[in-house]
Formats: sequence, structure tokens, C-alpha cells
Amino acid sequence: MKIISREHLKNKIDRGDNFKLVMMMHQWAYDHMHIPGSLHFDNPYEAMAQLGPDDEIVVYGSTKWCHKSICAYLALRSQGFNKLYLYSGGLEEWLNAHYPLEGDLV
Repeated sequence: MKIISREHLKNKIDRGDNFKLVMMMHQWAYDHMHIPGSLHFDNPYEAMAQLGPDDEIVVYGSTKWCHKSICAYLALRSQGFNKLYLYSGGLEEWLNAHYPLEGDLV
């Protein structure tokens, strides 16, 4: 599993790097709070239908132990998505660093 750190992800966003930042949580969670520029998918199958295997993708969820984001990472990887990273700290770590967020609760 390729892990990306909070600082590395923040730098990629700040530089405007070309990658897909994917939040794998329920729609209501995405609506309430997400990292700016995030795409939302409820499940890996939705992501596979809209993302390409050559896209650089960073998947994240709620916390370091977010089951949905880990499962999505593994599912995408098994389908040939090779430029794939997991931001394991998730929304919780991003929020604790006081980095920018978007959504109804921000």
C-alpha cells in the first residue's frame, strides 16, 4: 500500500498538481466536510467508472482506520489503478492540522 503523508498531500494541492483526490465516505459526510478539490464516490465501483487507470489518485476517508478508504484503495489497485495512494490520516488528521476544508459544517 502506497501511503501519502498529510504534508505531501498539502504540497500537491498547493502546487496545483494534476491528480484526483477521492473521498470514500457517505454523501452526507462529503456534503458536511471534505478537503477542497475532492471528488466523492460512495463505493469503488463508482470510482472505477469515472476514473482512469492512468490517473494519479489519492484516496482518503475519515480517519487512519477508515475501512471504506482502505477497501477502495485495495479494490482500485486490484483493477490496475497503479498511480494510487492512500492518505491514511484522513479527514480527522487534516482537520487537526487546521488545513482548509469545504462543506456545510465549515
